[in-house]
Amino acid sequence: MIAWLVVVSLVAGDDFRLKAEATGVEKNAGGFRLQAEGPRDTGGFRLQAEDPDSFYKQRENIASGQRAEQIWAERLAKDPKDLESAWRLARARYWLGTHAPQQSRKAYLEAGIAAGRAAIAAAPNKPEGHFWLAANMGALAESFGLRQGIKYRGEIKDELETVLRLDPAFLQGSADRALGRWYNMVPGLFGGSNKKSEEHLRKSLTYDPNSGASLYFLAETLIDEDKKDEARGVLQRLAETPVNPDWAPEDREFKAKGAALACRASPSNGKC
Repeated sequence: MIAWLVVVSLVAGDDFRLKAEATGVEKNAGGFRLQAEGPRDTGGFRLQAEDPDSFYKQRENIASGQRAEQIWAERLAKDPKDLESAWRLARARYWLGTHAPQQSRKAYLEAGIAAGRAAIAAAPNKPEGHFWLAANMGALAESFGLRQGIKYRGEIKDELETVLRLDPAFLQGSADRALGRWYNMVPGLFGGSNKKSEEHLRKSLTYDPNSGASLYFLAETLIDEDKKDEARGVLQRLAETPVNPDWAPEDREFKAKGAALACRASPSNGKC
């Protein structure tokens, strides 16, 4: 980490981060933005490059998630082979496509598909692009009607199986987790199977026993299999499991959804 002496934070339309090194100043619509020029002998201030990962950590604030998305999009536009920016962009668009205002969600997910494909083009033998492509397609299929489901059903499964072939432990078993969801959501006529859903979800929990997503999806599948006693046990685990700092927004959501799902798992047939 580069040593530094002074960091000044200002708010004037945009957040500014200044370092004790040489800079120029550029006027923009939000006020003044400091622009790096390289060190001067006389000293001064230089803009510290905005960190999209820091913005993404604050993604529950939609504006922060949007700023992360913008930075990664700019980087990918400059270098279409930038794998790190491509898959992070696909991930950010997945978040925004499931949390931004409703009218913008579909566009974010469609753009997330494009970013996922860019990540695959940059590194076809890496799991990141395949997984986040499938995630964006899955959110479209789940949220935007039968036509989207039919359009992406087969490709989602293919991409997740590619992740399993490349790296089954990727993101703590996320491909098994997503396939478990796929088998639960897809009608049996088109390949769905609660038995296979349960198998994949239990496999994902071998990588991360505290995954809020896996526990929640497993509880849903168990309820659909009429295994309500087991489902209640899984939901209890979900309620008690610690929040993962890397996935804190998602974990909190799954805990809240798990509390609501407990009604369906109750012995009184959904009455709480």
